[in-house]
Amino acid sequence: MASHSQHEWLETTYAKATERAKERQPRFESSSGAEVAPLYGPEDLAEWNYFEKLGYPSEYPFTRGVQPTMYRGRLWTMRQYAGFGDAEESNRRYQFLLSQGQTGLSVAFDLPTQIGYDSDAPEAEGEVGKVGVAISSLEDIETLTEGLPLDRVTTSMTINATGSILLALYVAAAKKQGADLTKVGGTIQHDILKEYIARGTYIFPPRPSLRLVTDVFAWCKDNLPEWNTISISGYHMREAGCTAAQELAFTFADAIEYCDAALAAGLSIDDIAPRLSFFWACHSNFLEEVAKFRASRRMWAKIVKERYGSTNPRSQMLRFHTQTGGATLTAQQPLNNVIRTAFQAMSAVLGGTQSLHTNSWDEALALPTEGAVEIALRTQQVIGYETGVADVIDPLAGSYYIESLTDRVEEEANQYLARIEDMGGALACIEQGFQQREIQESAYRLQRMTETKERVVVGVNQFQTEAVHVPEIMRVDPALAQRQIGRLQALRERRDNTAVDAALAKIRAAAHTDENMMPLLIEAVECYTTLGEICNVLRQEWGEYQEVLTI
Repeated sequence: MASHSQHEWLETTYAKATERAKERQPRFESSSGAEVAPLYGPEDLAEWNYFEKLGYPSEYPFTRGVQPTMYRGRLWTMRQYAGFGDAEESNRRYQFLLSQGQTGLSVAFDLPTQIGYDSDAPEAEGEVGKVGVAISSLEDIETLTEGLPLDRVTTSMTINATGSILLALYVAAAKKQGADLTKVGGTIQHDILKEYIARGTYIFPPRPSLRLVTDVFAWCKDNLPEWNTISISGYHMREAGCTAAQELAFTFADAIEYCDAALAAGLSIDDIAPRLSFFWACHSNFLEEVAKFRASRRMWAKIVKERYGSTNPRSQMLRFHTQTGGATLTAQQPLNNVIRTAFQAMSAVLGGTQSLHTNSWDEALALPTEGAVEIALRTQQVIGYETGVADVIDPLAGSYYIESLTDRVEEEANQYLARIEDMGGALACIEQGFQQREIQESAYRLQRMTETKERVVVGVNQFQTEAVHVPEIMRVDPALAQRQIGRLQALRERRDNTAVDAALAKIRAAAHTDENMMPLLIEAVECYTTLGEICNVLRQEWGEYQEVLTI
C-alpha cells in the first residue's frame, strides 16, 4: 500500500514515466488557460468542507441541485429550440416535436422580430422567417399557438429587445384561449444587457431597456405568477468566445444589475428572485462544464443570501436551461456534431440542468432539418432513459478533480465579479466596453490555439478527409415571406385603426413616466397594433443605441 504523498508520487513515479515517454502536449489547461494537473487527490481538498461546499440537494448552497429528487422525480424538460418561416409553418414543427416526446416549447424569432421591425418594413427585406419565425401581430401568435393549450404547455421565448411586446402578445393569445393566467407558465429571455455585450439585437439604449425589464418583473408578480420573467444568459457570451469562468461572472454581473434595478423600482429580492432563471452554454470540455454548472448554483445562492440578505430558499435556488454549443459545431464532417452534442448534453445532465436543448448536427450549415431535429431530441431521450446517469443525484460529487475544478471556476468567476464591481457594475462596464474586450481577447486566444493546433478540432485542423459530405439542408421557401407580408397588410386594413392610434398615443405618453408599460402593451396588441408600430413609437421617444467601439 502506498504511503507517500501525492507530491512525492508526481516527483518520482510519474516523473520517471514522463522521462521515458513525454506527455502528448506540453501543457494541459482549462478554457481560461489555468493549468490542469495530471492527478488530483485528497491533498487538493485538504481544507474542503462537505457541508460548506456541497450540502444536500435542495439545501443551501445548492451545489448538488435545486430539487430534493432531481431526475429521480422527473427528467429535465426536453425543450428543443425551433421556429422558421411563418407562424403556420412553425406551428407544424412544434406539433411534430410534441408528438415525438418533447416536453416544452422553445421559440426562435426571425431577425426583424428581434429588432422591432414588422415583416413588411423595408429593413426586413430578405430576412423574414430566415433564422426564426416571423411575428408581427397577435394574429401571428394566435396561429403559432393554435392547438397548443397555453395553460398546460410551457413556452420559452428567446427574445430580448422586444421581449415585453412578445410577452404581451402571448398573454393576449392566452386570454383569447380562455386560459387561466395564474397557470400560464414559461420563460421570456428578455436579457437585454448581454445583447450589448455579445449578441447585438438591441434597439433602445440600456436604461430605458432596463425599465422594460423591471416593468415585466412587477407586472408578472401580480398577474402571471408561474412565468419566469427573465432568462439571464451566459450562452451568447460563451458562443462569442468567453471562458467558462467569464460566462458565470459576466452573467451574474448582469443578474446583479437587474436585481438592483428592480429594488430601485420598489420590488424586493424575494419578489423577483424566485422567478429568475439562467441560460448556460455547454461546450466540449466535459468535466469543466460539469464543474461550471455546479459552481453556478453555489455562486448564485451566496449572492442572493449574502449580498441581498434573502433567507428564502426559493430565491437562492439557481434554475437554468442549457443549450449545447452552437459554436462548437463544424461544417466539415458535420456528422461529428452528433457526437459533440451527445457529450455536451451528458455534461449538462451530470451538472444538473433543469431543461436542455440539443443542437442538430446540420446547424453549422443551415436551419435544422426535421430528421436532424429528431436525432437531437433522441439524444436527450437516450441519456435520460438508457444510460442510468439520471438515476442518482449529482453522481460526480466527491471526485477530487470535479470538486477542485468547481472551486477553481468559482474562484476565477468571483475575481471577475470583483473587478466589475470596482468598475461600477455591469452597465458601467458595458458602457466602457470591458466585457466586450475580454470576450474578444478570449476568442482570439482560442482561434490562435486552433490555428497552431494546440487545440484539436476533429475534422477541421486534424483528421481531415478529402471527401466532402453535402447533406440536404433546410431552406425557407421565399414565398412564405410574401404570404406573411400579405396577411399583415390585410390585417391593417380590417382592424380598428382608431383604437390602434389611441393605444400608441398612450404608449408614447408613458415612455417618459414611471407607469408600468405592460398593461399598455397588452391593450395595444389586443387591438392588433403591430410590434413594429410599437417599437417605432419607442424609437422616437427613447432613441436607438449605438455600439461602443472596443478597439
